[in-house]
Amino acid sequence: MRRYYSYRPPLTHRQRIRLLCLLLGVLLIAFCLVLAFHLHKTLSSLAVTRVSNTVNRVVTAAVNDTVSSGEIQYDSLIHFEKDNEGRITALETDMAEFNRIQAQIVSDVLARMSEVSTTELAIPIGTLSGVTLLAGRGPSIRIRMQFVGSSTARFENEFTEAGINQTKHRIMLTVDVSVSILLPGVKAYTKVSNTFSVAETIIVGTVPDSYVHFNGSYEEAEDYVMNNAGP
Repeated sequence: MRRYYSYRPPLTHRQRIRLLCLLLGVLLIAFCLVLAFHLHKTLSSLAVTRVSNTVNRVVTAAVNDTVSSGEIQYDSLIHFEKDNEGRITALETDMAEFNRIQAQIVSDVLARMSEVSTTELAIPIGTLSGVTLLAGRGPSIRIRMQFVGSSTARFENEFTEAGINQTKHRIMLTVDVSVSILLPGVKAYTKVSNTFSVAETIIVGTVPDSYVHFNGSYEEAEDYVMNNAGP
């Protein structure tokens, strides 16, 4: 039986160069894809951190300015009803005032955000490499980013025991800001929430057993204190 062997001539010098270039091209494309994926994650993470810090500063400044101006006063938000013996029987809220302050703070937050909505990220090349030892090293690449957001504000109440026959009533303000972050080829989203104590008082005597109205809902004050009393 005869056996036939196929003969393959050796690659020429030009063919070897072409094959080497092809391999290098494939490796370069793979490296670029990995780098792009890592770059996307790094940019998103840094942008979310930077924007979150900025939003926290903006919201804190807006609320602090409103409180410092004296626009949020406990007596203007909450009114006590008393019986003939001077005991507190009910707490009433001025919802018009609550809504006015909420709208004002939201408007202030959005106005301040519009002033800092465009900023730059300075990212060291070592950080983009993904190598831990090189993080923060090397020259920085500056990338311009923008962020747009919406904001909501809401008031909540908090009752805690403050001593014998005493109850502390706090008015808490929660400001939520939802932000979309726009970078070249990258889009990220985050939500930043901050809660502040904006007004408080000490209620001396028994807790009024009528309802307290906040944001359109009713809660029984006595039950609230029993279930949420501090240590």
